[in-house]
Amino acid sequence: MSNQTHQASDSSKDPAGDPAFLTDWYRIVRADTENQVESLSPEEQNLQSMPDVSPAKWHRAHTSWFFETFVLDVFSKNYKCFNPHFRQLFNSYYNGVGEQFPRSLRSLIACPDAATITGYRQSVDQSMVDLIQSCDASRLQQIRPLVVLGLHHEQQHQELMLTDLKHAFHFNPMARPLGTGHLTSKHGDHALDWVHYPAGIKEIGAGKGEFFCFDNETPRHKVVLNRDFKLANRPVSNGDWLEFIDDGAYRNPLLWLADGWAWVQRQNPEAPLYWRSVDGGWQQFTLAGWRAVDPAEPACHINFYEAAAFAEWADARLPTEAEWETAAAGQPVAGHFASSRRFHPRPPA
Repeated sequence: MSNQTHQASDSSKDPAGDPAFLTDWYRIVRADTENQVESLSPEEQNLQSMPDVSPAKWHRAHTSWFFETFVLDVFSKNYKCFNPHFRQLFNSYYNGVGEQFPRSLRSLIACPDAATITGYRQSVDQSMVDLIQSCDASRLQQIRPLVVLGLHHEQQHQELMLTDLKHAFHFNPMARPLGTGHLTSKHGDHALDWVHYPAGIKEIGAGKGEFFCFDNETPRHKVVLNRDFKLANRPVSNGDWLEFIDDGAYRNPLLWLADGWAWVQRQNPEAPLYWRSVDGGWQQFTLAGWRAVDPAEPACHINFYEAAAFAEWADARLPTEAEWETAAAGQPVAGHFASSRRFHPRPPA
């Protein structure tokens, strides 16, 4: 993601053009981040279980750094940065605004502590609210796209924070539960059927309109689907995956791409990430803790090699990006979202 965004050309139709709306939205998103970590100890906020994840404390600071660097420093008169060392410590990969602390070493940032990051967030929040509420219409139109981008960016990090905590917590039998999602559905798989989609010239990508999108989702453009295709009417379920496991698929080299089979040989997996075999059955780790695998739930934490092997085993193939976007475009935006606090896939209704 770059620090640019594509917004509606007619900002008068955008409710984020209203200072009161933008202020409320800002406060809600920022509070959601804090709600996710309110039960965590300072030690838990500094966990980093592998180089590709980041501590929760770092996520909280980085999202504040974004607003400080790209909005307050540019548009707020006489703004003084909270701490000049934060410019490097909490920059992720924005090469144009300075150096970055190595990602793999973020757990070494013991100072500042979690309480200081809370103070940092509160300071940035107060300055941001003051700025938004003091803007005239012209200045608001300048900062609005960056504020909206920052809010979507923070929501991305909310998801990342939970993902990173899940990886860290699954190693520890004493890890506290976060959110809900521990109950299973108690019903079986939905019947599998196939939905037909015709070949032709399709449009994919985001175009100019009233909805936010990131710049890497543009431009909207035409693609050619050379042949009809069918897509399953539901995601691959845990029940499907149990059949895949029981059929010995993790030990059948004929199902795997060459790199995938090399991964199997190195890692020796028996099931997806966060599954374990207990007394002849399978359990799955969720942010609410360990529980029995629910056959009706969509399978998750599957890597590309596993997905490709499953498709081969099922006598199918993975959809292309253009096929998937064409099929998804006709679906309603529905489901359970982060506000449900059930941070785990739910079976189709």
